Amino acid sequence: MPSPFHLAIPVDDVQKAQIFYRDTLELSEGRSTKEWVDFDFFGHQLVIHYKPKEESAKTHHNEVDGKHVPVPHFGVVLEWQDFQNFANKLKAKNIQFVIEPYIRFEGQVGEQATMFFYDPCGNALEFKSFKDMSQLFAK
Repeated sequence: MPSPFHLAIPVDDVQKAQIFYRDTLELSEGRSTKEWVDFDFFGHQLVIHYKPKEESAKTHHNEVDGKHVPVPHFGVVLEWQDFQNFANKLKAKNIQFVIEPYIRFEGQVGEQATMFFYDPCGNALEFKSFKDMSQLFAK
């Protein structure tokens, strides 16, 4: 198993982000202060850190498989059934998807399930899955 990664992301409202990651995504909470909160992000350490909102921050998208993918973004690769279950939970919680769960590169090398959405502070997340995990880095 790979080593867990550590990722710290900016949020302009710690409480709103904390509720989203804890209650909507159902992540376990770790240590925290009023300015940051640790989460168990599928076995990895995700930390939300307070940072004032930047007025000049613009969103950027790149086209991938005919969809406009937000950049930057982060997420995790889930097992196929875990992805399906997670997507269904998010739909039941009325997540506003940027890209609804679908199969990307269908019938091609690297075929994968993927979905994109934003947290309440504007951080883009992508979750994906491969039926064949050997396709993760396939060319």
